[in-house]
Amino acid sequence: MPTHHFLAFDLGASSGRAILGTLEKSNLQLTEVHRFVNQMQRINGHYFWNIFSLFQELKTGLSKCVRELGIQPESIAVDTWGVDFAHIGADGMILSLPYAYRDPRTNSAMDDLFQLVPKNEVYRQTGIQFMQFNSLFQLYSMVKSGSSLLPVTKQILFTPDALNYLFSGVAATEFTIASTSQMLVPGKCEWQKNLIEAAGIPLNILGKVILPGQQIGTLLPEIAEETGSSQIPVVAVAGHDTASAIASVPAEDANFAYISSGTWSIFGIETTEPIISDKTLELNFTNEGGVEGTTRFLKNIMGMWLIQECRRIWAREKEYSWPEMVELAKTAEPFRFVIDPDDNRFLNPENMPEAVVVFCEETGQGKPESHAQIIRCIYDSLALKYRQVLDEIRSVTDKRIERIHMIGGGCNNDFLNQLTADVCELPVFAGPTEATATGNILMQAKALGVLSSLNEIRKIVRESFKLKIFQPSGDQSWRKAYQIKTSE
Repeated sequence: MPTHHFLAFDLGASSGRAILGTLEKSNLQLTEVHRFVNQMQRINGHYFWNIFSLFQELKTGLSKCVRELGIQPESIAVDTWGVDFAHIGADGMILSLPYAYRDPRTNSAMDDLFQLVPKNEVYRQTGIQFMQFNSLFQLYSMVKSGSSLLPVTKQILFTPDALNYLFSGVAATEFTIASTSQMLVPGKCEWQKNLIEAAGIPLNILGKVILPGQQIGTLLPEIAEETGSSQIPVVAVAGHDTASAIASVPAEDANFAYISSGTWSIFGIETTEPIISDKTLELNFTNEGGVEGTTRFLKNIMGMWLIQECRRIWAREKEYSWPEMVELAKTAEPFRFVIDPDDNRFLNPENMPEAVVVFCEETGQGKPESHAQIIRCIYDSLALKYRQVLDEIRSVTDKRIERIHMIGGGCNNDFLNQLTADVCELPVFAGPTEATATGNILMQAKALGVLSSLNEIRKIVRESFKLKIFQPSGDQSWRKAYQIKTSE
């Protein structure tokens, strides 16, 4: 096999990267070409993403790859977080900065929509976990408020699709990112028309949905000139970052669960069909699109966001490194304080440490007095939440789960990995760290005919990255806290 080069743009809610993948035979090497900060912009009380700034950073990444590294990638592709979207006007222009999913305008949108379509019916039609910022509720909040944007919108494009559009001039809606919207027929590239119309959302602003792993266009001439690149293919990979990450899980069989650990912790399994029942509705599981016809049956858990926000607040008095925070956690009593990471108060508080303290006080646990206790509380609470979701998955499926694959940036946290292995009583296989970029790159290779299947992608991941394995230690100190948590 000749050497192939692919450039992945992987955007998270707090940072973005341009990662070059070099594929030679069955070995993949990653090179970080460009890294940049991504932050919500607060304007007149609302939160937005600066998509034009993000696009400029992506062009910088492509330019660095070509001009500084001297490597012309064979294609490019974008993946991002889910649910958010840009509005495209009749003249083809992006009409405004896209709203960020943490914007408070959707605070009452779910309950308001349930007055029109009952909650159980919304779930039956979509199979998607209820979160107030899902695209369905974002759009419904715009309908209800009489937004001036909707009447002039020709099409909405989810964030990776919008960035692909800026690169190629081609408007395409990719399946995995569209599946986060809570507006698709479960497991299909088909909009749930009855629900969309009942919500008053204009059906004509939703484009045709395509499967991941397709070339959608080529780099526009002016972008090629600006970056020094050839007019290479722009590929629609699994545009949702979690879908790209799960494609890179280095599993040899189907007997695994995964945790994509980053700003969010995504805990789930891979299935061949959506799983939709009264029980999965009660437990609030989601069925999002994967590659090669798979479904990601999972739950979104507030993840390292909790730690990131504590670090940001504390930076006013002391700047902690990530390892310093872990070492602090080790000094605190295990499972002394426990929070529910998914409580709405942790979605976007002004002061995360204060929110943790208030939760503990209001639930009769007392008051965490130190940074160490707050950090330990968060890590313990995440591990307990992982166990809870694992038990819930086992209660609604007969899937055999023999191990957990921890992927993404959070898999570098050996302390949380071991805590997860202990609490879940399963071995944890940590790696790869750049799982999302890896899945993005290898799906580009599949789109261009270099690779042929998901199994081949995962084989390359196993052969290219060294995994770290954490075995359960037998420590049972978590059990009392778990019994209290699950009995609430």
